[in-house]
Amino acid sequence: MNRILSLLASAGFVLAGTLGVAMAAEGGHNEAEPTHFPIMKPTEEKWSFAGPFGTYDKAQLQRGLKIYKEVCSACHSMNLVSFRTLGALGYSEAQVRTFAAEYTVQDGPNADGEMFERPAVPSDHFPSPFPNTEAAAAANNGAAPPDFSLIAKARGVERGFPTFVFDIFTQYAQGGPDYIHSLLTGYDHEPPAGMQIAEGTYYNPFFIGGKALAMPKPLSDDQVTYDDGTPQTLDQYSRDVSAFLMWAAEPHLEDRKRTGFRVMIFLVLFAGLVYATKRKVWSNVAH
Repeated sequence: MNRILSLLASAGFVLAGTLGVAMAAEGGHNEAEPTHFPIMKPTEEKWSFAGPFGTYDKAQLQRGLKIYKEVCSACHSMNLVSFRTLGALGYSEAQVRTFAAEYTVQDGPNADGEMFERPAVPSDHFPSPFPNTEAAAAANNGAAPPDFSLIAKARGVERGFPTFVFDIFTQYAQGGPDYIHSLLTGYDHEPPAGMQIAEGTYYNPFFIGGKALAMPKPLSDDQVTYDDGTPQTLDQYSRDVSAFLMWAAEPHLEDRKRTGFRVMIFLVLFAGLVYATKRKVWSNVAH
């Protein structure tokens, strides 16, 4: 009997040890291989267009356009943005025509039924650098770069309770630019020990779709030359292109905010008039 009890105790000890090792391994695996993304939440930046009275900084938008043209447009399209809308950035009609003419778009068919290429005009949209999605994916390790027309509104990390309640009153709508800025500046982070990063991908703790992405680090210091003396740093580049993409996704943001403010003023005055009318109508009625 004593021998049987001794064997059972030994077996229990071994089983407990095995379970402990398994749980430790599982815990270590969960720590190294997270199942939720992004691993790090984007930092909340200060933007000129934030808040109920925010406006776009046209100089910043022009710098962001320059970054998109010289860096981002090699892979990312903006199919929903026309060249003529660039007039809102402070460019004249002649400047917009000159800018558009630097791009080539496909048109047609002509009288012979054939497609042809011509310089773009202000009514055209930013052309895609690839003829189709399949070609874009083939040129980028199987991952087609997303269109940038609405990327600043389509990307953004959910803010849990109670933060999203405060967002109603602060009019927080900068989740997309915050995310883009953090992503562009997040390539220098090292992956945790034990995390496996697939070959041909790049670790970024701010990436919302997984632990790594196919896009290599696109920006670095002094990569784009600014003509207005603005610092040519990665952080500044990221801020400028994030603001430009926000404008591309919501070019009427300033008009919307002005209209909203007027509506709120009207509702306050209307409520006061309704209350005064109610007091006047019922003033001679016994209560």
